[in-house]
Amino acid sequence: MRGKLMFLTGLAAGFVLGSRAGREKYEEIRANAEKVWRHPSVQEAAGVAQAQANKLYTEGKDKLQSSKLGEKLQTSGTTTGTSSDATDELTPATPTKSTSTGTTY
Repeated sequence: MRGKLMFLTGLAAGFVLGSRAGREKYEEIRANAEKVWRHPSVQEAAGVAQAQANKLYTEGKDKLQSSKLGEKLQTSGTTTGTSSDATDELTPATPTKSTSTGTTY
């Protein structure tokens, strides 16, 4: 299923980039893509994927902190005089929200 979705996405992108149909066709494809993105099942799947990513991130961060490497990073961060924890660099950046189309993700 994922491979088919990626193929269709690539096909649509190729059509948009290579099409001579102009702006009207582009707007039609963009509107259809936005309609698909707003579909409840797509949003649910995106939420599940986000939750899994957060869980894996937390588990990985905890494993790193409890490992010998994590202990080394914490001790080296405190001996250099920095006040920030070495694991602060592992915190994911907050995703930016696109407002150019009025849609937030």
